[in-house]
Amino acid sequence: MPRVARHRAATAVDGSEKILSFLTIGHRGVMGVEPENTLRSFVRAEHAGMDVIELDLHLSKDGALVVMHDADVDRTTDGTGPIADKTLAELRELDAGLGERIPVFEEVLDAVRAPLQAEIKDVAAARALAEVMHRRGLVGRVEVSSFHDEAVAEIARLVPGVRTVLIASHWGDDIVARARAVGAATLALNIRRLTLETTERARAAGLRVIGWVVNTPQHLRLVRALELDGATTDHPEIRRTGRFTA
Repeated sequence: MPRVARHRAATAVDGSEKILSFLTIGHRGVMGVEPENTLRSFVRAEHAGMDVIELDLHLSKDGALVVMHDADVDRTTDGTGPIADKTLAELRELDAGLGERIPVFEEVLDAVRAPLQAEIKDVAAARALAEVMHRRGLVGRVEVSSFHDEAVAEIARLVPGVRTVLIASHWGDDIVARARAVGAATLALNIRRLTLETTERARAAGLRVIGWVVNTPQHLRLVRALELDGATTDHPEIRRTGRFTA
């Protein structure tokens, strides 16, 4: 079962006590200190006490649901070329950093017990992920996110009850309407562009708001000031710092 979000009490302007919920989400594990999207990174994120672990999914040439952020392997491995052009066996031969291999999604499920936030890049990945979620009963453990409205809508259609997140780096005035149209319960927004106005409009529509990527004390203070529901971070120390930052 997913962990319950940690809460802290704060005093509202009118003097009453309100409870603030704050999730720390490990970005690709804890990619600031470990090779991103590897089992090593995910295990360290769990040991660091992250509430949720975020990862990225792509499909290999033979349909395996592999964990990697980019569409090609060049930046994070010693190989070259698109993931979609390689079989799982070929991907397994690559070094993803410090001798780590590219994992498949189900290996992450078995390596850690923490709740997961799985980012999908397209509708095809949504369909592959839906199959795993049904087979392993993951609605309560796995939240699904995407920059792509159609991918969010597809996973919601295929997996009734799944929690979904619409991600945006740049957005217009329609961002709240877009989230509601695809049934997303949460917006994950670039902390460097996030404003009180956007946060208030999202809250008025009943949406949760997560800031990414929160790697500095200044960003953490903004998360607190906007009373966000969570922060995605590359660094495990942000979680410890967040406990003491008002």
